[in-house]
Amino acid sequence: MMQRRKSFLARFSIYDLIVLSLMACLGIATKPLVVPLAHIITGPLFIPGGAVAGGLYMMWLVLGAGLVGKLGAATLIAAVQAIVVMAMGMLGTHGIMSIFTYILPGLAVDLVFLVTRHRGCCSGCCFAAGIAANTSGALLVNLIFFRLPMVPLVLTLSAAALSGGVGGLIAHGVMIRFKDRMAW
Repeated sequence: MMQRRKSFLARFSIYDLIVLSLMACLGIATKPLVVPLAHIITGPLFIPGGAVAGGLYMMWLVLGAGLVGKLGAATLIAAVQAIVVMAMGMLGTHGIMSIFTYILPGLAVDLVFLVTRHRGCCSGCCFAAGIAANTSGALLVNLIFFRLPMVPLVLTLSAAALSGGVGGLIAHGVMIRFKDRMAW
């Protein structure tokens, strides 16, 4: 008898989906608050503000994937964000490319968790996942829109890596607090 494979969404419980939806909403909500503040710092340095601010709104991808602990969680969060941004008309400067610029960081987080065989269990994997999310997003936005020369690109990606790593560490700290207080 042929055994049917579970669909992608069937691997997640309703509780998991609620947590992932909450993380997607928090990521969308924090982006417009954090980016203008980052522009104050990055503007004089000619670094795109999203590269620095990204660590703080990409942390929701790492946090959600770590709390749920299932492969594909970060990609699902990112896909929900992309759909909501498109449906709400909050396309900003990215237009239809928002689909790609939102989903790639989620894929990067899941790839780090797959390669390391971790799921947000330690500060190292969260740090690496934050770096992967923010640098992949910054690189894709650069390739699509900015096309910076090499030196500013390296500076931008370095700032994105630092910011993403800090966001991953913040996500890990929050995750520890949640797991200590909740029967996860």
